[in-house]
Amino acid sequence: MAKVQVGVGGWRRFSFGLPPPLLLMVLYGVLIVGGAGFLLLPFAATAPVSLTDALFTSASAVTVTGLVVLDTGTDFTVFGQAVIALLIQLGGLGLMTFAVLVLSALGQQIGVAQQIILRDDLDRTSLRDLLRLVRTILLVVLVCETVGAVLMAFVFVPEFGWAHGVWSSVFHSISAFNNAGFSLYGDSLTAWADSPAINLTVPLLFIVGGLGYGVLYDLFNRKGWRRYSLHTKLMLSATAFLIVFSVVMFAVLEWHNPGTLGKMDTVTGKLWVSWFQGVTTRTAGFNTTEIGEMRDSTTLMFLGLMFIGGGSTSTAGGIKVTTAFVLVLATIAFFKRRTALVAFGRSIGLDQVLKVMAIVTISILFVLTGAFILMVTHPDGDFLDILFETVSAFGTVGLSRGETGELTEVGRIVIIIIMFFGRVGPLTIGFFLATRIPPKVRYPEGQVYLG
Repeated sequence: MAKVQVGVGGWRRFSFGLPPPLLLMVLYGVLIVGGAGFLLLPFAATAPVSLTDALFTSASAVTVTGLVVLDTGTDFTVFGQAVIALLIQLGGLGLMTFAVLVLSALGQQIGVAQQIILRDDLDRTSLRDLLRLVRTILLVVLVCETVGAVLMAFVFVPEFGWAHGVWSSVFHSISAFNNAGFSLYGDSLTAWADSPAINLTVPLLFIVGGLGYGVLYDLFNRKGWRRYSLHTKLMLSATAFLIVFSVVMFAVLEWHNPGTLGKMDTVTGKLWVSWFQGVTTRTAGFNTTEIGEMRDSTTLMFLGLMFIGGGSTSTAGGIKVTTAFVLVLATIAFFKRRTALVAFGRSIGLDQVLKVMAIVTISILFVLTGAFILMVTHPDGDFLDILFETVSAFGTVGLSRGETGELTEVGRIVIIIIMFFGRVGPLTIGFFLATRIPPKVRYPEGQVYLG
């Protein structure tokens, strides 16, 4: 088969001159609208679906969030559920990654312009080993989702039979690895709160998916801690700390709460729920206990974890773990009067610190603005519930304290925008922050009093 290479000029005509991150945002928007169109088909749902319901569901799937206004298992047919699963897979894998996989399978060569778009989609700094990274991504996705589906089949098939059991296993494996949090059951995975198979398989899937493809590439292709990149070391260390912290704190705060762990009969059951709910908070959105019954202290902790999110170029959202880690390092360096940031024998440049500050500031302003609009449009809503919903949408987590079903049409549109920004917004922010414009005039340094 002859290889076809699309030239840079042809790609520019196709992209209408848009910068790569903006083009990716447009493509994600087109996918959301297209997905909504399929969900509006009469055989996609068990009852007629409104336009806003279809758009909300499609946006939640593409952004791998998991917030729902309809019951996925009862309001959608198997066809509709398959559409949602496909949207989750495309949104989690990344549109450009998926396009490269398809073109490679067809024997077509990927041009430089397309590789540049893919580089921005995967947040890489160079084109070197880009296609090798894509193949690693495909291998990890296929292996993890297949193994996950097989393991969950041992639970779902005996309970629901072969047809529904196998489909449930496949659907939840796709949803878990892509950190989507969609479930075919109204109470998520609460019915299996003490099931070892579910409590191990599902968290391992979304932990691996939330690490980021760059980290997975290092783990597959570089042997030994010393050969890992600084990003991989930061990501693995911070993830381990956050997992231990969230699991222990959830157990401590909720152990005697009659609405959550307090109603569990056994210590083993409490520990399983603490493990599952602690690790799912930053990314996935599944739950094995009632989120609305958590104490306010636990809810506040969840807000912080959801805002942090998962890894860069992963299926998770939020400001990203490494962003939060660098912010902490910069704070420590300030108090220790250090002029340079150092981690694992490597220095972190000032431009990276400034980028972190910009991402965090913009994200906070965006979340506060979204929460403010929701409070104005839902004056009877609970403040904590609305803020929780907003942060969950921004972090593409999908956990809810029950406010999703109470949203008005305006509220749903606001959440859709927040989910969209939470998934693809950082790409655009990163692009503009990476654009260097040398100053034409240098001004004398001035003093600003802070604090």
